[in-house]
Amino acid sequence: MASNRIDDSGLVLRDARTRYTTGQREENGAHGAFDAELRRSGRAPRTEVSVSRTTAPADVAQLLGVDGEVVVRAREMLDGERVIQLATTYIPVDVAEAAGIEQLDTGVGGIISRMKEAGFDQGPNAVEDVELRPATSEESTRLGLPEGADVLTINHIGAANGRVVEVTQHVLGKGWKLRYAAPLA
Repeated sequence: MASNRIDDSGLVLRDARTRYTTGQREENGAHGAFDAELRRSGRAPRTEVSVSRTTAPADVAQLLGVDGEVVVRAREMLDGERVIQLATTYIPVDVAEAAGIEQLDTGVGGIISRMKEAGFDQGPNAVEDVELRPATSEESTRLGLPEGADVLTINHIGAANGRVVEVTQHVLGKGWKLRYAAPLA
């Protein structure tokens, strides 16, 4: 059952248990999890995307196991005209080239679907680290937050065949509820 949604008040429920499943990412022709979440709720998702090649920050480069350039997909994700999330994805160049994800529109299901088609299936799980920290000045401005307001960040690490193939750094504005599952056995 679809559980990622946004309600009338603008609260986004981000259910990590299901948001990246193929069925949810590609639901009704959505171009990824964010697009599907907002469409499912009758909202107007919009994403401003820029794609470039540059050197990744040291911690990201270490996770990706790269020394040189990576492909960077920087996104401003909006509900109508309101920016609710910033997301920057770092991808090894060979993976991005094989998956054809250096264009702005990566099609139905987004980059995870394109990677899977290119042989970089991330399997049933990804790792996400969640942290509360003060927003940078730029983040505050872009998300419409007071200077120094706290933001939630999610560092999403996707691996295929034992190799990290993407690191996405999400910075969430106001109005997010995160849902996770914890193993009990």
